[in-house]
Amino acid sequence: MERRRLINAALVLALALPFAASTTRAADRKADEAELTKLSNNWDQVIVAKQEKAIADNMAADFRIIDGRGNVENKTQFVAGVMDPKLTIDPYTVEDFEIRFYGDVALLSGRTLMTGKFDGETFTSNYRYIDIYAKRDGAWKIVSVQITRFPPKESPKAQ
Repeated sequence: MERRRLINAALVLALALPFAASTTRAADRKADEAELTKLSNNWDQVIVAKQEKAIADNMAADFRIIDGRGNVENKTQFVAGVMDPKLTIDPYTVEDFEIRFYGDVALLSGRTLMTGKFDGETFTSNYRYIDIYAKRDGAWKIVSVQITRFPPKESPKAQ
């Protein structure tokens, strides 16, 4: 009788553990999603505000960006470009925001209409982007950005 109880208890535990692990993973994903959304929103704000340290702190050392013209820049070049005194970026919003996870890598994508001035000239940049974050040593850092520009009057539908 005692042996049967032990076997039953072992079976219950064996069946319950995968569910518990799945629940923990789902809770971890929710926490990661909230953290990445916050990081993304904050990064947009510090770029507009030209807060150099906050911009750089969100980025991995090996960061790369492929801009809307196909140019590749590293972290130092990107931060210098944002900090250029000739550049002013107006506050903007992100539409069609989405996060997809692949282990410790997250793809954040959306669509933005950015306006501002460069060297006194007004500009408009309508683009779709993908920001790639990797979790390293327990912290999410942006490792890569890809931008695809399209004319302001064209607004592709969310997929």
